[in-house]
Amino acid sequence: MPKKTIEHVEVASSTVLMRVDFNVPLDDAGQITDDLRIRMALPSIKSVIDRGGRLILISHLGRPEGKGVEPSLSLKPIADRLGQLLDGAKVRFVPDDCVGSQATEAVAALSDGQVLVLENLRFDAGEKKGDKEFAAKLAALAHIYCNDAFGTAHRNDASMVAVPQAMSGKPRVAGLLMDKELSFLSETLRSPKKPFVAVLGGAKVSDKLGVLHNLMGKVDTILMGGAMSYTLLKALGFDMGSSMVQLGMLKQAQQIIDEAAASPTDLILPNDHVCGKQISRMTPMKICKDSIESGWMGLDIGPETVSQFVEEIRKAKTILWNGPMGVFETKPFDVGTKQIAEAIAQATDSGAVSIIGGGETAAAVDEFGLAERFSHISTGGGASLQMLEGKEFASVNLLEKA
Repeated sequence: MPKKTIEHVEVASSTVLMRVDFNVPLDDAGQITDDLRIRMALPSIKSVIDRGGRLILISHLGRPEGKGVEPSLSLKPIADRLGQLLDGAKVRFVPDDCVGSQATEAVAALSDGQVLVLENLRFDAGEKKGDKEFAAKLAALAHIYCNDAFGTAHRNDASMVAVPQAMSGKPRVAGLLMDKELSFLSETLRSPKKPFVAVLGGAKVSDKLGVLHNLMGKVDTILMGGAMSYTLLKALGFDMGSSMVQLGMLKQAQQIIDEAAASPTDLILPNDHVCGKQISRMTPMKICKDSIESGWMGLDIGPETVSQFVEEIRKAKTILWNGPMGVFETKPFDVGTKQIAEAIAQATDSGAVSIIGGGETAAAVDEFGLAERFSHISTGGGASLQMLEGKEFASVNLLEKA
C-alpha cells in the first residue's frame, strides 16, 4: 500500500524527527569506509531543510550494549560526513545522550533549515527493547515523524514502532528512500512485467526458504546458484564432494523441488560447477559436470550454467536478484557472479526492471562498477529478504497511507 512521503507534508518552521539508517562501516580508526547509506538519505534530508523545516536525525550504529556511550560507535563521524555531503553546511551534533537535557536544548535552539544529529540510539537500552518511555521522550521533540530507515524496517525497535505510536495524531510519513524501497520491493513485485525471473544465490538455502515459497507461482523462472544450490542438488541425488551442503535441510530442499514441479515456476539449478580444493586464489581448479568429485568443492557456477542463466535473463522484463553465484570475494571465483551481473545490467539497458536485494549482492555489483545500471539496489539486506517473503512490517503499517 503506497504511503504518504515527507514531500506530502508542510514542514516550514516545523520540527521533523527522521529515523535514518546511518549504520555505516567504520575502520579501526573510526573512519567511514562506505558512506552509501548517508548519501541515500540525502534526498529526504534536503526535502526538509530546503523547505525550511527543522530536522532531527536519529539512527543506530553497530551493536552497543545499551549501557551508555561507547566512543567507538559514536555518530559524530557520521554527522561530520553529512556536513561535507551537504556542501559544508553545519550539522549540529548532540554527544552523550539522545533524550536528555542536551538533546532537548539543542532541538529548541534549531532554526529553520538546520540539521541536528542525536547520538547513537542504541546507547540507551530502551531502543532495542522498544521502550515506550524512551520513545515518548523522542516523540516529544518533534511535530512530524518520518521513517527513512528501510534497513531496520523489519525491527520493532523504539524508534521504528513505539515513537510513531507515541506520535499518533501527528503526521507520520515515509522518507523518499523508504518510499522507493517499498515501491520496488512491494508494489513492483505485486504486478511485475512478464517474464519475471528471480536469481537467487548465497550460502544457505535455510536463509531463503521463505523467499522461495513466496515466489513460487509468482515468478516465471528461478535461477539458483551459490552454495544453496548444492543442498538441492544433493537432495536430487548428486554427489557434491566437499561443497557446503546443509545436510539438515535435505527434506526442505526436496519440498522446494516438489513445490516447483507442481507450480508454473521453472526452477533451474546449475549443471556445471567451477571447483577448487579450498577457498583460495591459488587453489587447483577444475570444471565438474553435474556431480562434484570427492575432495573438490563447488565455488562458482560453471560456464554452461552461466550461458543458460544469461539466456533466461535476456528474455526477462522484471528481474529480482538476491545472493551471489559463488565465492565472489575470492578471485577467480567471482566470474559467474560478475557475468550474471553484467547480463542483468544489459537487460536493464534494454528496458527490463532490475531489483537487487541488498546485502552481498549489492556489495558485488558495486565492486564490479555496475551499480548505476540497475533499476534499484536495496539498502536493507534483512529487511528486503523479509519483504520478499511477503511479511508485513509494523513500522511501515504505522505510516499514513497515500
